[in-house]
Amino acid sequence: MTYAAITGWGKAMPPAVLTNADLSNFLDTNDEWIVSRTGMKERRVSHVPSAEMAVIACKRALACAGLEADEIDLIVYGSCSNDEQVPNTASGVQVAIGATKAAAMDVNTACTSFLYSLSTATALIRTGVVKKALVIGVEWISPFMDWDNRNVAVLFGDGCAAVVVEASDQQVGVLGEQLGCLADARQTLRVRGMGTAYVNRGVTLGDTSWDFDGQEIFKRAVQGMVQASQAVMQKCGVTPDQIDLVVPHQANLRIIDAVVSRSGVPADRVMLTVERYGNMSAATVPVALAEALEEGRVKPGALILMPAFGAGLTVCAHLVRWGDRITPLRESDAAFPPNNKSALDLVQAVRARKAGAHDRSGEGMRAPKFVENL
Repeated sequence: MTYAAITGWGKAMPPAVLTNADLSNFLDTNDEWIVSRTGMKERRVSHVPSAEMAVIACKRALACAGLEADEIDLIVYGSCSNDEQVPNTASGVQVAIGATKAAAMDVNTACTSFLYSLSTATALIRTGVVKKALVIGVEWISPFMDWDNRNVAVLFGDGCAAVVVEASDQQVGVLGEQLGCLADARQTLRVRGMGTAYVNRGVTLGDTSWDFDGQEIFKRAVQGMVQASQAVMQKCGVTPDQIDLVVPHQANLRIIDAVVSRSGVPADRVMLTVERYGNMSAATVPVALAEALEEGRVKPGALILMPAFGAGLTVCAHLVRWGDRITPLRESDAAFPPNNKSALDLVQAVRARKAGAHDRSGEGMRAPKFVENL
């Protein structure tokens, strides 16, 4: 049987740091309020679009795997903040890194996009369609954020990471996954102003408002991730004490604590980045995985559980067996271009553009009736 080993990894974290103190410049909030509710102290704001972050992460992942871009057969771009819808953003990454032989696709399941993309690449490798793939988890959320809504503005940040997946005859990579969607609660997390439902309604691209039912999302997220984690462990004949590391979606520290506790995995086996990066949607799991490797928390042969949830409400849990190698074969010199603006400067520029768009449109943000009823 053919398996799909993760052989390379690379992250691309924007240098500009947005602290809780920065947020208090324009929101009625403070560090204690944010930390007590989310576990977050800071997050990153990118000065370049998501595809540029993805290019950096992909080049670093390729170097880590000891591969050249023209050896890649497939690029799967997991995100809900794509630079473009047509053409797809994955094709832009293909051109930028020189992966001339690679097919390219985008996957959008919101915060679970990286893991759904990993499932896609793994399935295509197992069936012999491709042999080597790049899987990306990336978000450039800051331009789409409703920065005047405290409930969401404190939560999210920008970031990216990518992995290389290769065909292997060893029993490594994704051993099993559980995918699902709690669609009856899809209205609890909606970004108004993204998508064709808002065409001809006086909405400027990026001028968004967010629906976010925190209590219902918390309940459904915990329920969904616990059930998915239990299902994939049962499917693979694994018990919680056999899990070496949990790399969860970093939505909120209280959600993570609840999921880990109810899943039965010891709390000291959880990889956390939520304090430093906040919720990067599709980027949280691959960034946390890359940092776990950097910190020596992934051992050869480790069994890794990756649960996540996202808008939709999509849920999943992946069980991954790590291979033998835990260090990069090569390093890449790919880096962000210079930036002379602070994260607060970047955010205030977004807020100014949104304010101007509201002044020009003169109308509120409402979804068409058929969308409200979905």
